[in-house]
Amino acid sequence: MTSPGRRAALAIDALRHGWPIRVDDAFTLLPAETGFGAAARSTRMLISGARAVTLKLANQREAALPEAPVLIRAADPFDLAGARALADPALDLANPLKGPFRAEELPDPAAARAAMELARIAGILPAFLVDPLNASEAQAVRASDLTEFTDSAHLVVASRARLPVAALDEAEIIAFRSVNDLREHVALVIGRQSGDRLPLVRLHSECLTGDVLGSLKCDCGPQLDAALAAMAEEARDGGWGVLLYLRQEGRGIGLINKLRAYQLQDQGFDTVDANQRLGLPNEARDFPVAARMLHLLGVGPIRLMTNNPAKVAALEGAGVAVAERVPHHLPANPHNARYLDTKRDRSGHLLD
Repeated sequence: MTSPGRRAALAIDALRHGWPIRVDDAFTLLPAETGFGAAARSTRMLISGARAVTLKLANQREAALPEAPVLIRAADPFDLAGARALADPALDLANPLKGPFRAEELPDPAAARAAMELARIAGILPAFLVDPLNASEAQAVRASDLTEFTDSAHLVVASRARLPVAALDEAEIIAFRSVNDLREHVALVIGRQSGDRLPLVRLHSECLTGDVLGSLKCDCGPQLDAALAAMAEEARDGGWGVLLYLRQEGRGIGLINKLRAYQLQDQGFDTVDANQRLGLPNEARDFPVAARMLHLLGVGPIRLMTNNPAKVAALEGAGVAVAERVPHHLPANPHNARYLDTKRDRSGHLLD
């Protein structure tokens, strides 16, 4: 019998490949972005509340969250090209005329919410053709399967090795793997792990553009470098540090959707509004997995480097004792000043 976590993993894989899924036997859903089949047609789509607002649907106020699901019906059937044009706000300027549509009551809200979450985990746009004609066989999944899939208890240490780094040559890298998840998180222990001093800990979510390519649109690369330098200084003074490098690009929305958000930012939207226009949450990072990593490393109370009080609360809610919040603020540049202001003004980040 297929386990719940495996069913969720198979559904995510199906979405990435463009295959349909069937959620709770409520409906069959073909992803608008990745789906294929020239003959696939449906008069109904499942979209996000944020897209419903953009389309000025009557029930837009019923969408409590931007990523909440909304069922819409069109007079003429959608094909996949039309569905993609409706799903992606980056295409709005090229496809200004949409509709008319009407919103309908969701027959199974829990199944619809699960589908939107599966799309986020798969890194695709949260939009589907509903019960399409001429679709291939669907991968079955239940809304409750997501609980098993996201359970951080499945995370285990897969490998570890000595890794001299530029900040300090006394360092060890530890890789973690989950049976349900293809992402492989890592921890870097700087200095010698000891129970005599509380470790300086930084949770750093993967940012390809900032960490590797030196993007100036965010402060991720400088934050990573500064965190490693601070931990190295701590180790030289007899302490130690732990960097958790979490594979959750774009605060959990994935690399491609993050780049879509960048395109919307170039149109004038801030980071929060850009995510919302995509129908994606502004914060979708998995903090319980960080707590599990610390537990597997045998780390007790920590000193956490962050300017985000919500991150402290999330870790404490997952069972981590945060003895001290250590400010971690870096100067702005002309390209990321608005981004940093948005983190302060709309996401609650502190300046010290």
